Amino acid sequence: MQPPAMPAPLPPFDLDLLRTFVTIVDSGGFTRASERLGRTQSTISLQIKRLEDGLGKRLFLREGRGLDLTPDGEVLLTYARRLLDMAGEACALLMEPEVGGVVRLGTPEDFATAHLPDVLWRFSRAHPQVALEVQCDFTVNLLDRFSRGEYDLVLCKREPQGPAGGVKVWREPLFWVASDRLILDARAPVPLVLAPPPDIHRKRAIDALDARGRPWRMAYTSPSLAGIKAAVTAGLGVTILPKDMLAPGFHIVNAEHDLPDLPDIETALYRQPGPLPKAVDLLAEHIIRSLEKTAAG
Repeated sequence: MQPPAMPAPLPPFDLDLLRTFVTIVDSGGFTRASERLGRTQSTISLQIKRLEDGLGKRLFLREGRGLDLTPDGEVLLTYARRLLDMAGEACALLMEPEVGGVVRLGTPEDFATAHLPDVLWRFSRAHPQVALEVQCDFTVNLLDRFSRGEYDLVLCKREPQGPAGGVKVWREPLFWVASDRLILDARAPVPLVLAPPPDIHRKRAIDALDARGRPWRMAYTSPSLAGIKAAVTAGLGVTILPKDMLAPGFHIVNAEHDLPDLPDIETALYRQPGPLPKAVDLLAEHIIRSLEKTAAG
């Protein structure tokens, strides 16, 4: 009787090597990766050589001054991010099972809808004893309630700025959006579908049209993202949204209707000063790390 065949050895997915590989990609080069990881550039290069030798694949195209991934490198990058995320969740669950408590998070509704579900789901898997209280509101209201101590963390939209005041976690362009049902007369005021004051998208839209000298009228106002999308779907007017939040039947109409360009909008994470429960810091770190990876990917 033949002995059972030995299973094939697994690829050399050393997490430290994978972390170095991902850091090089996210940093844009070996030099910056070495600075972020606190290692010499020669050590970083040696780690990538070990990874390439173990896989028998080249991961980077080292031609010219640029640093691009090979097709094999692009495939590995997707799996490397997933492996590192799973390893981080496992470590958090096994090494810090006692972390619990309540974290109060405030966030704009559209950001919560588009970007937070997977982030919060992964955090809850890693820290099942932590209860999350998430509330949505306008940025001005979030900051006001944050100043009164009603939130531990808030995600707020703001004009792009430097490091002062919160940690930048996201930046995205905004576009004028309409549905196929909208019939827009170039001679008539632009019909707007926006949230009520003090919504930052509303201010952006009005300021841009006023600066262009383009007349407008408020066709529909709703405090909810669902209400705004419903009105746009019905063809009542145009709104402004990030590209990844376009609903079926929506299209960008900047050029079609000669609407002014809109500046990017930034989302920052604010944390209450002073000592807070460990769960607050864990969630803050998780949000920053997760959204940085999403933006880089």
